[in-house]
Amino acid sequence: MTTPHLLVDPTKVEANTTRLHDHLTALGSTLRLHVKTAKSVDVAKIVFRGGTGPITVSTLHEAEEFAAHGFTDVVYAVGIAPDKLDRVRALRAKGVDLVVLLDNVDQARAAASAGVPALIEVDCDGHRGGVLADDPALLAIAGALGDGVRGVLTHAGESYYCRTEEALVEAAEHERATAVRAAETLRAAGFPAPVVSIGSTPTAHFARDLTGVTEVRAGNYVFFDLVMAGIGVCTLDDLALSVVTTVIGHREDKGWILTDAGWMATSRDRGTADQPVDQGYGLVCDRDGHLIPGLLMTGASQEHGVLSMRQGPLPHLPVGTKLRVLPNHACATAAQHDRYHLTTGDTAWPRLNGW
Repeated sequence: MTTPHLLVDPTKVEANTTRLHDHLTALGSTLRLHVKTAKSVDVAKIVFRGGTGPITVSTLHEAEEFAAHGFTDVVYAVGIAPDKLDRVRALRAKGVDLVVLLDNVDQARAAASAGVPALIEVDCDGHRGGVLADDPALLAIAGALGDGVRGVLTHAGESYYCRTEEALVEAAEHERATAVRAAETLRAAGFPAPVVSIGSTPTAHFARDLTGVTEVRAGNYVFFDLVMAGIGVCTLDDLALSVVTTVIGHREDKGWILTDAGWMATSRDRGTADQPVDQGYGLVCDRDGHLIPGLLMTGASQEHGVLSMRQGPLPHLPVGTKLRVLPNHACATAAQHDRYHLTTGDTAWPRLNGW
């Protein structure tokens, strides 16, 4: 098979999804799968045991394609641009309960004018967009939406920078409490706010109490990656995604092994660079998925990868040797490809791209 290509272990995907499903079920909450990581109907079918449960999307193209496969309960979790509302309305006219996200009055007025319901984004940790839970703007936005208020949504993006279990548990509780407080403020002002949506892969796994939360969003966990392993959310054995590459040369004078998988195959994501252990562009395994101790991808041009050792001599890997690279960020690496090949040898799973 031509390299580079993506490889997925379906058994690990099933184990990862079962783990989170059981955790959230025990806490009495519902999972709303974020499909932005895998962008694959086949993966979503594993998560929902062949069904079509609630999903989160990061593009309207995802919403359209998943709707065509029967997924009709959808949250578009990127602040809505008013010129996209016609596409939202078209999906809603087909019976898709597509809800948008916003955090300012201008967006709210546009959504209300289009007759599109929305969740109000609440900022719980300063990571990205959203309105603060105690900001008077929260009620102003709700007033502009009127009957279109579905509730609140928050994302604990700063949890990706936690380094201890205690910090992760604290981030999860802060996320929950912030979202619940914002929802209670809306209800006290006469807005029903039935939905309280929280989520990130780290906080989903380290939540200890989900009182007041109606749904938890997560997506990276289906594959996991080196960033999640570095945080302590998973182990290296849980990583279900890798990039298969071929050794194409050697630069012994530089201590390099060259491969045919550059950043076009793995992405430029260096998410572990700020962690205690920098994994370069990814750890390297043999063809069967066993880690080669000390070997990592340390450089990348468009179609060339550079492998080198943390210390010690290079292993003997002749030209033509097939290897796997475990990615820093599963979402970014998967985005470089249009399909997933499977370790089971079954038919490849197609993957969505585009907006």
